[in-house]
Amino acid sequence: MAAILVVDDEITILELIKNGLQKDQHFVTTYALAEQVPLDKLGSYDLILLDVMMPGMDGVTFCEKIRSMVDCPIVFLTAKTMENDMILGLGAGADDYLTKPFRIAELRARVNAHLRREKREHHAVLHLDRVKIDLSAKELQVDNMPVSLTKSEYFICEYLARNKGQVFSKEQIYEAVFSLEGDSDNATISTHIKNIRAKFSKMEIQPIVTVWGIGYKWQ
Repeated sequence: MAAILVVDDEITILELIKNGLQKDQHFVTTYALAEQVPLDKLGSYDLILLDVMMPGMDGVTFCEKIRSMVDCPIVFLTAKTMENDMILGLGAGADDYLTKPFRIAELRARVNAHLRREKREHHAVLHLDRVKIDLSAKELQVDNMPVSLTKSEYFICEYLARNKGQVFSKEQIYEAVFSLEGDSDNATISTHIKNIRAKFSKMEIQPIVTVWGIGYKWQ
């Protein structure tokens, strides 16, 4: 059972999501506008579902506003499929996105996959040349300087680093990180890795390389 916040201006969508997630015994709180969400209650949620296109404050802006206040996964609900929209959303701190229209079974699976990931326990530290990954604190450092990664960015780095030298497809990475088959979510991984590389570039390091036609590896 988890506490889930859903923000979407379509009342029918809110009802559909609430009824679907309640079948998994989750406690679901819904709001039609981002401005209605009490900010002092954000810390009580285990996951947030956030529509992108809403009147007033849009989902991306709201995500940017609350990302520093919450440590839980944020999943966008969007009818948009343009790469720039995904880059904006994932760059704002979201972990994943689900394109409308979606099947409620797919939503339930995606939500539960993110919740399972949050429960994983890690121990020990990985040392890879200039990079140190604290598996317990879920923190990555370069030359002992923390790199500010979102949770999904961190878990992608951890997965590749744990399997240094091994090449993984986008689908394999998505399935490993989110515990969910990722046939239609290649763009999520591509965008996350683009953002990771941008952050690593500032540290003058680039441990994730592309193996053309196959996927990515930590070298």
